Amino acid sequence: MDVLDSYSGHTDPGGAAIRRDLDALSITKLSVGPMDNNAYLLVCRATNEALLIDAANEPDRLADLVGASSTRPELQHLVTTHRHADHWQALGAVAGMFQTRQIAHPLDAPELPIPMDELVEQGDTVRFGEIELEVVHLRGHTPGSIALVYRGADHPHIFTGDSLFPGGPGKTAGPAEFTSLINDLEERVFGPLPDETWVYPGHGDDTTLGRERPHLGEWRERGW
Repeated sequence: MDVLDSYSGHTDPGGAAIRRDLDALSITKLSVGPMDNNAYLLVCRATNEALLIDAANEPDRLADLVGASSTRPELQHLVTTHRHADHWQALGAVAGMFQTRQIAHPLDAPELPIPMDELVEQGDTVRFGEIELEVVHLRGHTPGSIALVYRGADHPHIFTGDSLFPGGPGKTAGPAEFTSLINDLEERVFGPLPDETWVYPGHGDDTTLGRERPHLGEWRERGW
C-alpha cells in the first residue's frame, strides 16, 4: 500500500494512505468503503504498539495498512466510535486477523457485530504502548458516540467519528438529539480544547477547532 508522508488531511477512496509523525505517535489515515469512511492507525513510536480507530470496511486494505513485515506495528486495540454499520463492516475480520481487544461505549456496544472487550465512558483513558487517549462521550449522533483526544503533542489531536466535521456536527435524528450533540461539543470539545486542536472526522477531510469555532452559533441557530 502506498503511504504518503506529506500529511494534508485529505484522502481519496481507494487511494493512498497519508501519515504524520508526531514526537511519540504516528497517525495514518486511510479512506475505505463506498462512503469514504476514514480509518486511523495510531502507532506508539516508542513501543510499536498500535490502535485502529473504526475498522469501517475493506479488511484486506486495513491489514495492508498495518503491514506484513517483521517490523510492522503490533495492532492490539480496535476502537469503534459509534454503532452505525458503515463504521464496523471490517470489525470482525480485522479482530480475527490480529486478535485485538475491541473497545466502544456501552450504549452502542450491543449493536456492534462482535462482543466488546472493554467499555469506555466520558473521562476514561485508552492506553497502548506509552500513548494515552482521553474518551469524550458525545451524545446525539448516536447515544454512545465517542471521540478520542491525544494531548501528548504541541497541540491536541481529536478523533471525532461522525460527531464533528468541517462545517458542523454530524447528522442527528431530531431537535432533541441535535441539542444534546451541540451542547456536548461546546462543553466537552470546544470548551476545554484550544483552536489549534486538529480534528480527524469519520468521513472526509480534517479540520481544526479554530476553523470551526466561529460557526458554533450559526450551527445552533440552524439546528443541524
